[in-house]
Amino acid sequence: MGYGSYSYESHQNITNARSTQSRSEVFQQSKVHPLMNPLGVGMRESRDSQEHPNSIPIVFALDVTGSMGEIPDQLARKQLPHFMKTLLESGVTDPQVCFMFVGDAAHDAGPLQVGQFESTAEDMDRWLTWSWLEGGGGGNGYESYDLAMYFAARHTDHDAAGKRSKRGYFFMTGDENPYPTVSKTWVRDLIGDDLTADVPLEQIVEELSRTYHPFFLIPDKGRLGRCGAAWEKVFGDHVIVMQGPEDTCLVAAALVALTEGKSLDELTRHLVSGGLDRKKVGRIVSAVSAYAATLEAVPALEPVMP
Repeated sequence: MGYGSYSYESHQNITNARSTQSRSEVFQQSKVHPLMNPLGVGMRESRDSQEHPNSIPIVFALDVTGSMGEIPDQLARKQLPHFMKTLLESGVTDPQVCFMFVGDAAHDAGPLQVGQFESTAEDMDRWLTWSWLEGGGGGNGYESYDLAMYFAARHTDHDAAGKRSKRGYFFMTGDENPYPTVSKTWVRDLIGDDLTADVPLEQIVEELSRTYHPFFLIPDKGRLGRCGAAWEKVFGDHVIVMQGPEDTCLVAAALVALTEGKSLDELTRHLVSGGLDRKKVGRIVSAVSAYAATLEAVPALEPVMP
């Protein structure tokens, strides 16, 4: 997937039209949309085309339990066009976005929902608003983030890796801990793969990292203590603590721009010239500055894909 041209103006029109709508009017699903059910899905694909010769796959795996549902709501109502605009103006010309939505397989009816990779405003928005904001979770301190990582690692395929030995981007939002293993039972029941044993979390992260730069975005510093230590063991310096959930899109775009070669100074100037007020720029720079420092210390090298 991933065909068609992106229009920022069209995307803005879509989000502006929702300015007076409630969340339930924007997100109308009361169960998993049939096209977002991961059961039996072979591959979600991001492919080059004449319009997009250098496609870069970008996965947003969004926690939709409890208050985390605020982030997809903000993306649909206002923020997603800013993500695309920042990427395009930063020289990332062919982004293709896929949405996944995460709950808790121990308690929820829809713990994993999966869209397609898309390039147009209309198609991205369709998958985003087809999501079921179940709002569940079990209060056990865990969510099924591992299932989204498993699906991205084993059920997505993209030309960035296959043709250019280049990784895409995987952004997970959340405020709970990951389960220590990928349950073979949940994989069978929800995705349809017949595994002989549970998969250790470390193994699926290693598989995911072969074809994606994985990041875990914590909405604010108040939730860092709840899950930060566990995620730092998993993703290291790719755990990003934001100042608020409303910064999700711009922080993600900044992380892509930095990883693709922009310096922090260049990024800061770009954000200012793009019309953001300096307070907002400061919030974004504060969130990504530690990660930027790691890139300056050790230049990132793209792995050769197996």
